[in-house]
Amino acid sequence: MKLIDGKAISKAVREELRETVSDLKSRGIEITLAVVLAGDDQASKVYVRNKKNACEEVGIRSLEILLPADVTMEELIAKIDELNSDPDVNGILVQLPLPDHLDESAVIRRISPLKDVDGFHPENVGALSIGLPGFVSCTPAGIIELLKRSGIEAEGKRCVVVGRSNIVGKPMAILMLRENATVTVAHSRTKDLASVTSEADILITAVGKAKMFGPEYIKDGAVVIDCGMNRDENGKLCGDVDFAACCDKTSFITPVPGGVGPMTVTMLMKNCIDSVRIQNRI
Repeated sequence: MKLIDGKAISKAVREELRETVSDLKSRGIEITLAVVLAGDDQASKVYVRNKKNACEEVGIRSLEILLPADVTMEELIAKIDELNSDPDVNGILVQLPLPDHLDESAVIRRISPLKDVDGFHPENVGALSIGLPGFVSCTPAGIIELLKRSGIEAEGKRCVVVGRSNIVGKPMAILMLRENATVTVAHSRTKDLASVTSEADILITAVGKAKMFGPEYIKDGAVVIDCGMNRDENGKLCGDVDFAACCDKTSFITPVPGGVGPMTVTMLMKNCIDSVRIQNRI
């Protein structure tokens, strides 16, 4: 078993991104990411802080916009419109989840596709599905980077993605198809899930259930990518995969924490750089 060290790979990618940002600055091009946070959700505040720290690390300017939990839809849309039209803002990210009274889908659609560094806008999702350039959701993009930098070849392999969310599962399946893997998408309605996942050369889990996957779900020598971020019975962070029970059965596996998570924020930084290239036609 080899551990896929997301922290180390993320650090290497960020060093490369920092050099790119420095080169752009030398040409008079600054990069600004606007992060909009509505309400006082503590987990969201942690995520926003992590993104701010990553921006500082690679040299991107971070513009933090804090809105009250009772912000109206009209006020939030007006702020997004303002950021869309601001030439100094390259990327826009609205931290999810939003307070219950706000329409997440409408908010995502309001962000300019040219500034949608989360890769959630329907135009970018559509571009991904038909192989056109566009922003790709950060977690799936980060997983592709982890596989490539770990020397893991996807072409011709059987890949099973468990989970069909718009943020991870669906774009992940499309990206693995791009890598010429043979892809199966499993989900909560899949019958005899273990018989499906145990066929996978590459298993990617994104279900959000602590330690759901034991050894019976995993093929001998499989690559296991765990997107879960859960708490176990002792309150410790853990993934969807029972790491201790499964690691010896795998050829490569990501830990939680320290696997996929660091790459998600790193790919957001890459998308910010790409936004400047798109907007400046570089």
